[in-house]
Amino acid sequence: MKIRIRGNSVRYRLTMSEVEAFSKNGFYEERTDFGAGQFRYAVKAAPGRAELSAIFEDNTITLMVPADTAAGWARSSRVGFSNDMALPDGQRLSLLLEKDFTCLDETGEDQSDNYPNPKAAP
Repeated sequence: MKIRIRGNSVRYRLTMSEVEAFSKNGFYEERTDFGAGQFRYAVKAAPGRAELSAIFEDNTITLMVPADTAAGWARSSRVGFSNDMALPDGQRLSLLLEKDFTCLDETGEDQSDNYPNPKAAP
């Protein structure tokens, strides 16, 4: 799982096996160890949620996905979920959770578990 944070924007990209694990278990988490502590980022199927939302507690960013669509995500053509979540101070937090597609340009990154890019030439 990849995470990108920029200002009030959070984006997660999940590989095929990660989407499969999330769809099956309703939860998926990764951790980054900094020695003195860990930073965690997760996705969780959340019953009763109508849209993608996020919480931050215990050094963990968790994207909460509507449970009624989370279970079937791995088998669907749906690329992902997005929402501009209202914050208590009037600001907004842009959230994006999506399947990770292979890059069209050259990269040294292992992409063997990424989804085929729909824009790639046949």
